[in-house]
This record gives sequence, C-alpha cells and structure tokens, in this order.
Amino acid sequence: MVSPSESRRAVVIEDDPDIRGLLVRVLAKQGFDVTHAGAGLPGVEEVRLRKPDLVTLDLNLPDLDGLEVCKLLREFSDAFIVMLTARADELDKLTGLDNGADEYISKPFSPRELQSRINALFRRRPSAAAESAARGELERATEVQQSLLPKEDIRMDGYDVAGIFRPSRNVGGDFYDWYQTPEGLHLTFADAMGKGMGAALIAATVRAVMRSTGQRQDLDAGFASASKAIATDLDSSNSFVTLFHARLDASSGKVSYVDAGHGLALHVQPVGPAARLPSGGPPVGAWPGTQWPHAELELAPGDTLVVVSDGVLDVFASVEDFTDAVRAATQSAGSAHEASNAILALAPADTAEDDVTVVVVRRLPAEDAAA
Repeated sequence: MVSPSESRRAVVIEDDPDIRGLLVRVLAKQGFDVTHAGAGLPGVEEVRLRKPDLVTLDLNLPDLDGLEVCKLLREFSDAFIVMLTARADELDKLTGLDNGADEYISKPFSPRELQSRINALFRRRPSAAAESAARGELERATEVQQSLLPKEDIRMDGYDVAGIFRPSRNVGGDFYDWYQTPEGLHLTFADAMGKGMGAALIAATVRAVMRSTGQRQDLDAGFASASKAIATDLDSSNSFVTLFHARLDASSGKVSYVDAGHGLALHVQPVGPAARLPSGGPPVGAWPGTQWPHAELELAPGDTLVVVSDGVLDVFASVEDFTDAVRAATQSAGSAHEASNAILALAPADTAEDDVTVVVVRRLPAEDAAA
C-alpha cells in the first residue's frame, strides 16, 4: 500500500447517479482522490487527464459499450480497471474474455466487497518505493555489466574483430572480454544464470578470474584453475555460468578453446554450411569436479569464428534454423562489424527477452591481409 503522502487517484465512469455517488464515497473513504464521468467518452478523457491508479467502469454506458471503453483505456493507461455489470449472468462471460479489465463485480454490490477487491488488486502491485528501489538496482546492475565489456577495439594484423552487446530490460549475466597477447588474442564469452545485480556480480567475478589465470601458457591448466575458483563463488549463490574461452594464435590461425555448457560458437567458412562447435561439458558450477577438455580449430584465410548468446538462439524454432541464419548473416557481411550487427538484428529488441551478445573474429583473406 502507498503511504498517505502518495495519494492514489481514481476515476469512476458510471451513468447511474446513485451508484456513481456511492462509488465516489467508497473510494474516497479508502483514501483515493476521486473524479467521475457519466459516459464512456468523457470517462476516457478524464482518465487521460488524471492518469489514475484505478478506474471503475460500468459495462452499459449510454454512448459506448464498457468493453470498448476498456479497450480504449488500455491503449494508454496501466490503471487497474474494475468493471461493474447489472447482470450477474454476464460475469462468467466477462471473466473469460481477455478485454483488459482486472476485476469484475455485479450490481448491486457490497461496499465492503468492493473495498476488499480493490485492496487485493493493489497488493499485487509493488509500492512506489519498491519500484524505485528495483529500478535503482537494475541501473547499478547495468553499470556493472557495461563495465565488464572491452573498452577498446582489437587491432590485429590479418584479422577483423568486433563485438556487440544489447542488454535486456531485466539485465542478465552476459559479457564478453578480449585482450591481445604476443601470440594473438584471448577471448572469453560468458552467461551467468539469473538477472539483475546477482547475475552482474557473478559475471564480474568470472571476468576477473579468467583475466588472472589467462597468463598461463597451458590452456587446460589455466581453465581448470579458473573454473575451480569460479565454482567456489557459484556454489555459495546456487548458480552456474556457461563459459567459452578461446586463444587464437594469429600466425597460424589455430584456435584452442574450452566450451563449458555454452555451445553457441560457430566456425563459418566463406561458402558452405557453418559448423557449430560442440560443448565440452556442463556449465561451470553445475557439477563439482567436472573437467573440460580443450579442442582446436583452424581459421583459414576468409574463415570466421562467431560466438553468440542464447538471446539469439531463443528467437528460432530450432538450432538448425539458428545456425543457418547466423551463417547467412556472417557470409553476406563485408566486415566483422557488419556481421555482428546483422546477427544482432536476428533478435529484434522488441521480441528478445534476454541479453543479446555477439563476437565475430574473422581472418582476412590473403589479398585483404596484404593490402
């Protein structure tokens, strides 16, 4: 419930003056600042003007049907809508319709019942303070998540490298990290389970650990040490993280990698089908004592390594459809930057419910590398 200083507003849309007066009195007694209208169209304008938290709406109005009014209101208002009808036999029909109303009451109604129904509606909705706190946490989580991403582009002879990240509304645990080495490039791509600050903090831990162990020459030993350190924190939070870590030797094009439950890395050649790199085991933190073997591939001139998050996979009906779409977007792009943007576009922001992250590492064709 909101505090008295956070006065709630209500609009009563009712053509019967006696019932309208009763509704106004009941709602005012509950602490609402109440205004009213005697017909549908004036009621819609009153709601637009007042921006109320609650609307009571008569089903049978003189100008518009109450269902039509409800539809109009839902185009711009998220207020709770309580629909009233004089016919009890209409209730079953109304409750079965997805018309935008939140509650239905038959006339004549008990003021106590109306108050009880309204209180129940507002118990569903977080208070303004709770919503503000939640927004603040998401903003801080977003800042943490953004801080994990590389601050500089990779400039490496013979290669074109790009990465792109689009957070979801809820902020997940996606991140990617890269840095150059004397031999070439180290790349880490991870997705921590969960949303909000918890996932962002897990992602920060993973990045720090992978950076600290990345100097080890032996990939297997380095990943084993990192996964053990990460698993300790994951166990205390009952979480896990999918992780793809790769090391590129630029001179030969050899990529040595470990895939812990990620399974969304692809080797794309200039023509022909793409090869999805198999995962070498479960996510880190899923099962104690797991060991992940490393695997290798060779990027020939013109080949591309693409790593994406499950935010891209989720929009496709099958893994095969996903693989083919990423392949087509990669092969038709003229640069790593174009490819990453084309893959990002496969998961439109208005439909994707998860973070979307894409990293593209393309070995330039011999003629381009020499240019």
